[in-house]
Amino acid sequence: MKRFVALYLAIDASTSTLAKVAALKRYLADAPPRDAAWAVYLLAGGTPRRAVPTSELRALACESAGLPEWLFEAGYAATGDLAEAIAYVLPDPEDKLDEPLADWMEQRILPLRKADPVTRREAVLSAWRGLSADERFMFVKLVGGGFRVGVSKLLVQRAIAEWSGKDVAGIAQRMMGYTDIDTPPTAERFQALLNEDSSGARGGQPYPFFLAHALPGEPAALGERGDWLAEWKYDGIRAQVVKRDGQVWIWSRGEELVTERFPEVEAAASTWPDGTVVDGELLAWLPGEAEPAPFALLQKRIGRTKLSKAILAEAPVRLLAYDLLESEGVDRRAEPMHVRRARLEQLGIPTSPLVDAGEWAGLAAAREQSRERRVEGLMLKHRESAYGIGRTVGAWWKWKVAPLSVDAVLIYAQAGHGRRANLYTDYSFAVWNRTPRDAEEAEAALDSTGGELMLVPFAKAYSGLTDEEIKRVDREIRRTTVEKFGPVRRVRPTMVFELGFEGIQASTRHKSGIAVRFPRMLRIREDKPLHEADTLDSLRELMEVVG
Repeated sequence: MKRFVALYLAIDASTSTLAKVAALKRYLADAPPRDAAWAVYLLAGGTPRRAVPTSELRALACESAGLPEWLFEAGYAATGDLAEAIAYVLPDPEDKLDEPLADWMEQRILPLRKADPVTRREAVLSAWRGLSADERFMFVKLVGGGFRVGVSKLLVQRAIAEWSGKDVAGIAQRMMGYTDIDTPPTAERFQALLNEDSSGARGGQPYPFFLAHALPGEPAALGERGDWLAEWKYDGIRAQVVKRDGQVWIWSRGEELVTERFPEVEAAASTWPDGTVVDGELLAWLPGEAEPAPFALLQKRIGRTKLSKAILAEAPVRLLAYDLLESEGVDRRAEPMHVRRARLEQLGIPTSPLVDAGEWAGLAAAREQSRERRVEGLMLKHRESAYGIGRTVGAWWKWKVAPLSVDAVLIYAQAGHGRRANLYTDYSFAVWNRTPRDAEEAEAALDSTGGELMLVPFAKAYSGLTDEEIKRVDREIRRTTVEKFGPVRRVRPTMVFELGFEGIQASTRHKSGIAVRFPRMLRIREDKPLHEADTLDSLRELMEVVG
């Protein structure tokens, strides 16, 4: 564990990609394969399920440090990180534990998830008595399910490739499925990452997903229209479906095995020839409908492991294929896009239709129909492009329609985490229940409760602003705070923001009766006074546009 903690601290302390790669290479050079297997799993995005509830960790920290709950919570609010707050307040260690990372994970941490509260308590206290402050920090991250670190999977793959002298593309291929939550890493699995003889996909192993960049300007800059295939960009769950050896596996883009959650897709894929792998989108699609259902219907299936007949009938799911990665057991990714698509169509698998709209101007006109078709815009794929790994600039582009947007009022704020723990960065927004007559009526409504005119909360957002804008908003929040509820501040409204979001739907769970998808701040509306912010009717009109 000491080596892994040192690696984490080295990575966390640097913004240099070269330094992070070098630190991981040094770790791999000295770590036993079992420890390396777990380190790679964690750094590449593997997330073991929470073993100890955070409420228990907080209570035990207060008990061990002899602190009242309010004082510990004040420290937590100041640091913005539970593991850091606990590591700061615990007394000095009494013992010295020096066990390998693999032993910590497999013998001390993972078993706690099924342990009774008394056993969990003793195990946590025992660990804290034998670990340094930095090691306690890591222990809390791992048992509390909050482990995060500033490296990407691509960086981890690069470090493994440079350390081992292997091809990075092969490492990326063999790492697919490595971070599956239900398959703990082992020394054998780590060694398989380095074994070039196992480069070919086997069993249910998927391929690395190929990703698109957002189109930065007008598509005419890409060259001849005839060099590009255009498809609708559907709004569902990106997935790979693998059919090999008479069995079907369905993988999400996050490398989660989700086969059991989509039995109708599994059944359809069971008729494919063996040795077929398809990249596509899982979509809720009602029988007889020409277009997919809104994402809200698909959400009813997400996260469900037990599917009733009622939910299967209410939200049926199908796969719409984008690309063919393997057929007849042969890797087709190096073939041109138009060749792969022709093979896909010959298999008779439902495929995303090409948008045939003539030149770029015609395609732009077709794109304006996106919301009516319940899609996000268009995908542009070069006819000759291979299916790569990750993002390759110039091969695939996302040409999305502009987000839906409204002007909303900031009413609540909460502090961020990590380096933003001392800044208010998470905001709640509201719209008027009706249009105010003028600025005076709006101001009067702020001073009354239960009046005819009021602000109705409908969304939370924390992304979209620059660091300087966040500091400015933080100052305004502190200046206008009128009430505190734990970490949340209620402010007297003074600021209007343009909020963008990808989807909108009716919701019985929200006071406004409306829920929005992926909200983010597009800009601060310096030009807009409070009484000109949007209303609930504005949101309802957007719902009608989206359908």
